Amino acid sequence: MRKISYSEAIAEAQLQEMQRDEKVILMGLVQKDPYGSAFGQTKGISSVIGEDRIFDMPISEQGYVGAALGAAITGMRPVVELQFQDFITIAMDQIVQQAANMRYMFGGQIKIPLVLRAPTGAYLAAAAQHSHMLESWFAHIPGLKVVLPSDAADAKGLLASAIREDNFVLYFEHKKLYDKKMDVPKEPYTIPIGKAAIKRVGKDITIVAWSFMVSKAIEASQILEKQGISCEVIDLRTVSPLDEEAILKSVAKTNRLLVVQEGYWNSSVATSVSALVAEKGFDYLDAPITLITAKEVPIPFAPVLENYVLPQTNNIVETAQKILNKI
Repeated sequence: MRKISYSEAIAEAQLQEMQRDEKVILMGLVQKDPYGSAFGQTKGISSVIGEDRIFDMPISEQGYVGAALGAAITGMRPVVELQFQDFITIAMDQIVQQAANMRYMFGGQIKIPLVLRAPTGAYLAAAAQHSHMLESWFAHIPGLKVVLPSDAADAKGLLASAIREDNFVLYFEHKKLYDKKMDVPKEPYTIPIGKAAIKRVGKDITIVAWSFMVSKAIEASQILEKQGISCEVIDLRTVSPLDEEAILKSVAKTNRLLVVQEGYWNSSVATSVSALVAEKGFDYLDAPITLITAKEVPIPFAPVLENYVLPQTNNIVETAQKILNKI
């Protein structure tokens, strides 16, 4: 099977969905060739599909997210891209007040088939204003579905599902994953939103992660395997809705839970996963639930400080060892 990058998989999913459904349109900054977005996520699409359904927008996130919402309500399927997730704050009224609420408030008489894509995350020394992980904000809001693929194969299948969804989907792409290649089928396919994946089977401890933290968790599990510790790595893929069944089933097997999140501890997806297991799976546990998150400071620019603030593979290894009383 051919190998393509995470970024190429995103572009391919959008192209195939545009070929499948003429109502799919793209909106954002520098979407058309030769640029194809800041990280190449739309590269090659306008050269194949033409430019009539691809809209290069001005730098006004509030304006073009609102325009995309209007297009969705009136029958189109927009995929709107923010150049960085950090700029989502400018469009919060359109997202939280309007798009999240409208289908419910109109009694289901309208649909919101809108996807908002945005590069997310740190580990690139891009400083505080270009390094946020904000998925926990939006997981808190009913009416939003929040997707964070951890590899190229999932990126393609989850994006196809998001574009076909009749509800608003926030689709966050980690910048550290864009160049990472793997086997990805060429034909179109979908992956269900709201279903976690077991990325590594194990029996001693469950590690729950999503987005770029899945890569860190797998690296740590490979190191721990050499020490005789078997880790089950659960990739949430979607943080809203949360796949409670997959989490509880794994913890029932391993009796231990470690949650790894790039974002901050306070009021987060990680604390929600912890609360879920404490409430519905407490009797499974043989050790306290443990969370690894970023330290509660703005993300530094200096790489050495950024690495200190953010979760690292060695943090996961050492924490798992402590949970299992190996150190």
